Amino acid sequence: MLPFKLVYSDDYYLPIGSHVFPAEKYQRIHKKLIETGVAEVKDFIAPRPASDRDILLVHTPQYVQKLKTGTLSAREELEMEIPYSPELVRAFWLSAGGSILAADHALNDRMAINIGGGFHHAFPDHGEGFCMIHDVAVAIRRMQRDDKIRTAMTLDCDVHHGNGTAAIFAGVRVPSSPLPSAGGSTIPRSSPAKVRNAHAGDVFTISLHQENNYPAWKPPSSIDVDLPDEIGDDDYLAWLDNALSSGLRQFEPDLLCYVAGADPYREDQLGGLSLTMEGLKKRDELVFRVARARDIPIMVTLAGGYAQKIDDTVTIHCNTVIAAKEVFARL
Repeated sequence: MLPFKLVYSDDYYLPIGSHVFPAEKYQRIHKKLIETGVAEVKDFIAPRPASDRDILLVHTPQYVQKLKTGTLSAREELEMEIPYSPELVRAFWLSAGGSILAADHALNDRMAINIGGGFHHAFPDHGEGFCMIHDVAVAIRRMQRDDKIRTAMTLDCDVHHGNGTAAIFAGVRVPSSPLPSAGGSTIPRSSPAKVRNAHAGDVFTISLHQENNYPAWKPPSSIDVDLPDEIGDDDYLAWLDNALSSGLRQFEPDLLCYVAGADPYREDQLGGLSLTMEGLKKRDELVFRVARARDIPIMVTLAGGYAQKIDDTVTIHCNTVIAAKEVFARL
């Protein structure tokens, strides 16, 4: 039995037809975790849909009304890049409920994983990039509304910049400063990654992403690490270690929300980085070790993954659960 809960529902499936987003991955992750003995049936808990009141903590009434009534404009649906349907709305409301449930359990158990979620391109008034509702932001604002946390940190390791996250928790741009190394690793001199810093407010946002990739407009996170194309495991892990260490020197979160995208993988169709499966698992282990060492509750969402072979995406996501199991095994 796992020392933390996995939040999952068969209804996480997104009814979007033939699409680069592998909507069936959630069911396959659930099945593989059980078949391989990583998790047991009783490790999973089922979410309820978020309430409209919860969604309105982040999204505008006008946008929510359009989603509930099916009155998005053609441009708004095109920008979301997934075909609108009432069933899709229900799936996103459920995913947001899953992240709320995962955040709540993380505060009690120090760790929880939502098998869905991580839809970081959703803005308060519109959706983008396969993302209709920003489940992580909804979870944070719900925990704050219920006085369960005061502050939160988002750590986004999807290959794409967390533009919706940055916009929702908008900081004020400040001059860039170098990131000193911590934890024993050093930033390779040959890596031309750029670091942008900005922060204000009760949520500190970190995005570690490929610079030359979607989205074209990248609003400032508290810390942005703009990675060059084809960066590999060692350089990536060094940048991650330094970004996270720098963020935690500046800010003390009551909850860490980790967006564990599978798409930095070297064979991802929508990515241009060169991480291996082993490197991605080390990424997860690094994040989990830091959270445990500092006793910061951590809520995980699995976010994007578009590998040429869906089995690779499923394996990477399952490895995130395995890494959490190994790090938190002796809670």
